[in-house]
Amino acid sequence: MATRTILVDYLARVEGEGALDIEVHDGRVTSARLRIFEPPRFFEAFLRGRGYAETPDLVARICGICPIAYQMSAVHAIENAFGVTVSGQLRALRRLIYCGEWIESHALHIVMLHAPDFLGFPDGIRMASEQGDAVRNGLALKKTGNALMRLMGGREIHPVNVKTGGFYRVPSRAELEPIGESLERARALAVGLVRWVSSFPFPDYERDYEFVALRHPDEYPFNEGRLVSNRGIDIDIADYETEFEERQVAHSTALHALTRRRGAYLVGPLARYALNFDRLPASVQALARGAGLPPVCKNPFQSIIVRALEIVYACEEALKLIAAYEPPECAAVTVMPRAGTGFGCTEAPRGLLWHRYEFAPDGTIERARIVPPTSQNQPSIEADLAAVASMILDQPDDVIRARCEQAIRNYDPCISCSAHFLKLSVRRT
Repeated sequence: MATRTILVDYLARVEGEGALDIEVHDGRVTSARLRIFEPPRFFEAFLRGRGYAETPDLVARICGICPIAYQMSAVHAIENAFGVTVSGQLRALRRLIYCGEWIESHALHIVMLHAPDFLGFPDGIRMASEQGDAVRNGLALKKTGNALMRLMGGREIHPVNVKTGGFYRVPSRAELEPIGESLERARALAVGLVRWVSSFPFPDYERDYEFVALRHPDEYPFNEGRLVSNRGIDIDIADYETEFEERQVAHSTALHALTRRRGAYLVGPLARYALNFDRLPASVQALARGAGLPPVCKNPFQSIIVRALEIVYACEEALKLIAAYEPPECAAVTVMPRAGTGFGCTEAPRGLLWHRYEFAPDGTIERARIVPPTSQNQPSIEADLAAVASMILDQPDDVIRARCEQAIRNYDPCISCSAHFLKLSVRRT
């Protein structure tokens, strides 16, 4: 019986440090493991004993690509614990800054990290020699997303303007007008991006995922909604732990999240799109159909099209919010701390980001729990790897290796965010 081992010691074009091991025995994939060896970061432990007001700025440091998602999940959880409601223009501004994050994160992933896989280039830099316009347009999109985050958050990396109850400072209408002009140009570029990526050659592969995402009564979800799935889950975000659990595995410093009843599930653009297609504007739905994408897409390689569609949506949503903007009287509502537990859940570019905090009467954090999207997707990534490799076992190792790396990049995994915990066992003799 022949045994074949395919290794990728260091994954490229993903955020963080990971590796891939595939074992093939007697013509069958017996093991597919995404090894995450990024050092644990202990953010949940660092948050213990810190005041609620510090939390948005602390959790923003977890990720340099999607800090808004961390800030929004945190402020929603804090406000939930303290009985605070943020509505009106302050709520709209939270959606506006989230638009900036989706635009910059998706544009970076699509053009610089994922598109080279489909076109046979080793990286975005070398792709630029033959696809210069596509790369320039993608970077222009990212620049617009960064500008929106900088305007709303004070800076694009680890923004400092988000606080519990709202913002430290809100923009004037005059400040928003120039970014509105940039967003009009960005929307046109994003439509072109949808058409470009939809022309890529996609592997003929589908998997019957359990999609999990937020669902809002009348919005494509950013930071509010119920947790739903295509297999019957429909719960308040506070009930996350009744349906999902995290497990430690030996080959990863990140926990694996699973549904308690069925195992692996998928979060992120494909899940959001499948569960919320009817919440997209008619213009984006028409663009999807024109790109040949059905309302439910089960081909993970086509997630690159969904990300491009979500950039179009984010541009349109940002323009709508700016057009309706009237500066609020106060930049934030009053927050009075109290003892309690609060929950927050938002849609980071990569998928669900769930937070839970327990507070002392003075607003000090006693316990924190953060479940990032890459931890939730890890079991699904490994299932994809086993299935994708099984389809091409007759190919040389380099071909299998490249296709499996591409399959991992379908998820745009943020490995640094996921490596937040390590179970430590000490044996003394």
